[in-house]
Amino acid sequence: MSRRVTVQVPVRVCDVGGWSDTWFAGHGRVCSLAVEPGVSVEATAAPGDGSVVVEAADFGVTFTVGSEPPVHRLLADAVREAGDIGPCDVRLRVTAAVPPSSSFGTSAAVCVAVIAALDALRGSVRAPDVLAAAAHRAEVERFGRECGVQDQIAAAYGGANLIDIVAYPKAVTRPLAVPPGVANALDERLLHVAYGSAHDSSAVHEEVIAALTDEGPSSSRLERVRALADDAARALVAGDLDAYGAVLTAATDAQAALHPALVSDAACELIAVARSSGAVGWKVNGAGGAGGSLSILAGSRAQRDRLVADAERLGHHPIPLSLATQGARAT
Repeated sequence: MSRRVTVQVPVRVCDVGGWSDTWFAGHGRVCSLAVEPGVSVEATAAPGDGSVVVEAADFGVTFTVGSEPPVHRLLADAVREAGDIGPCDVRLRVTAAVPPSSSFGTSAAVCVAVIAALDALRGSVRAPDVLAAAAHRAEVERFGRECGVQDQIAAAYGGANLIDIVAYPKAVTRPLAVPPGVANALDERLLHVAYGSAHDSSAVHEEVIAALTDEGPSSSRLERVRALADDAARALVAGDLDAYGAVLTAATDAQAALHPALVSDAACELIAVARSSGAVGWKVNGAGGAGGSLSILAGSRAQRDRLVADAERLGHHPIPLSLATQGARAT
């Protein structure tokens, strides 16, 4: 009998403490928000010999795992990490509501979604920490990509989280109880803008690693990044969005101190517009670099709407996203 499931997975923004979740940092702390819509995987299964066909809808590409194009090998590696599917043929249709390579943690969310979809076809569910770890293995150990652990955790857990990387890649995740009124205010006031060309976050990681090699995990620049995560978590739980905005800005400044290329000219252009409008904070998301995304915390919904128009006028792409209360979920 044929089976069909759809898995929805959020993506990540406002990663205060990002870069401290990497192997070269050794340990760290990250406070981030999961937002949606993110990644969707529609999976169908029918009796067969175990083949898996992947349709990467956003790229107009369809392939069978085992003969995948090199550029899409990560999708195939996520299928391999999910494990044996038994005597059936599977088709996976993968779509994303955010642009590829825009620093929303999309590749990690795709891995989480593919593994969760294959689990759902088997009638099984992994705990969020187990699901996140499997997705991280697919990207780092199988695909060989430079990657922290925070993006997979955001995709698997949803919500706002304080992530303690006790010893890379081992992490302990504490979901944050953000008051409902604060969550609504974040949805009204946060603006997420994609800018620049698509970037390779793994390549950006390599640049930062080279810059920090001599300082090592105890680098004062990394320590500053780590410390800000606690400040962000306290502000969110207390509902102090002015304080939260200030932490987002401080985190972007700390990110630029790791390597100047992490905050690009396009990001600086958007930051200048946000600053002149009176926004309370901003964060270059994820790895940063020449392309990516910026999250801006406006002072009001009206100010946010004006910033949308300003970003579009400059040729950038506002993305409508809202806080995701759940992580990976199958229907």
